Amino acid sequence: LQAGGVAGVCVDLILFPLDTVKTRLQSPQGFRKAGGFRGIYAGVPSTAIGSFPNAAAFFITYENVKSVLPRGSSSYLSPATHMVAASLGEVVACLIRVPSEVIKQRAQVSPSSSTLRILSHTLYHEGIQGLYRGYKSTLLREIPFSLVQFPLWESLKDLWSWKQGHVVDSWQSAVCGAFAGGFAAAVTTPLDVAKTRIMLAKAGSSNASGNVLAALGGIWRTQGLSGLFAGVVPRMAAISLGGFIFLGTYEKTRQLLL
Repeated sequence: LQAGGVAGVCVDLILFPLDTVKTRLQSPQGFRKAGGFRGIYAGVPSTAIGSFPNAAAFFITYENVKSVLPRGSSSYLSPATHMVAASLGEVVACLIRVPSEVIKQRAQVSPSSSTLRILSHTLYHEGIQGLYRGYKSTLLREIPFSLVQFPLWESLKDLWSWKQGHVVDSWQSAVCGAFAGGFAAAVTTPLDVAKTRIMLAKAGSSNASGNVLAALGGIWRTQGLSGLFAGVVPRMAAISLGGFIFLGTYEKTRQLLL
């Protein structure tokens, strides 16, 4: 819990400006109207509050599921174990992450409004259900992301450990995390764009229903391939750096605590 929480807070706060730029690039009103480079830390209170419990919930689930699933002597079982553990970790973590993400993204594209004002406005007009707008689309983004990132991270660590004859250091784990995160970020960007559009949609609009395929179809029709991959560069940059900080900090903190 402590290792995952510390890692989550570090990565979310350090890379928040890149996440804001990515969100504004993906917003339906466009980068400039969403705020451009103004108020780059808009929505940071929501992230600061949700970051620790979100990351802690993920890693508690991930490590516990890994420990109970059979790994056996066959290396073929390991990726499947990591995929299942990461997927279940995301299902649990998203119960905390999605409300935080909804408020954060709405604040990022409305830098003149405070986080507390956006929270009260969402609860008044949409209720608790409004805070979980995009839960399904977030899962549909996070699970494929984790299915790519975590088996790749674990495999790269195993390969590096085998090459050098001992378990990887925390900085080596961080390098593996950066590569795995950047690759996973690139291939799941369309799902991230759809999730952003759903969370930012006005109540009653077609995207507010949370239909990911409909959101993707709408983006394709109006903006084509460039729309589906809007914000891919800051997303890859943020998640590559995030993978380095997040997984490296997690490994280092866990080693210190254990």
